[in-house]
Amino acid sequence: MGRPYSLDLRERVGEAAAATSRRQAAARFGVGIATAIRWAAAVEATGMVAARPQGRSRTSMLDPHAAFLRGLIEEKDDITLEEMRTRLLAERDLKVGVGTLWTFLDAHDLTHKKRQPMPPSRNGRT
Repeated sequence: MGRPYSLDLRERVGEAAAATSRRQAAARFGVGIATAIRWAAAVEATGMVAARPQGRSRTSMLDPHAAFLRGLIEEKDDITLEEMRTRLLAERDLKVGVGTLWTFLDAHDLTHKKRQPMPPSRNGRT
């Protein structure tokens, strides 16, 4: 993922756009014309052009239902994802995908292997 432009560059482009034109400021500092226009408008409106936070929020739609999901696992320790989805839909009126549910459970360390891994093969690679 790319990084946002520095605050110093944003301020210099805004000041140059106020002194000349926005297109000339964009060419001078090597940024896009639309970018220079947005930054200059932000400087005129608020006096600053801080970057917005990048990335998506790390909250899940299942966060409010964490206690309910923990209760399901304590009630039946070998419950499947499909059974959890069915209970969420029936009791909480919440429809989620298997991937969403698994990601939430994995992030909260609520997943485990249901059987032991197989012993390694005694045969060599072929």
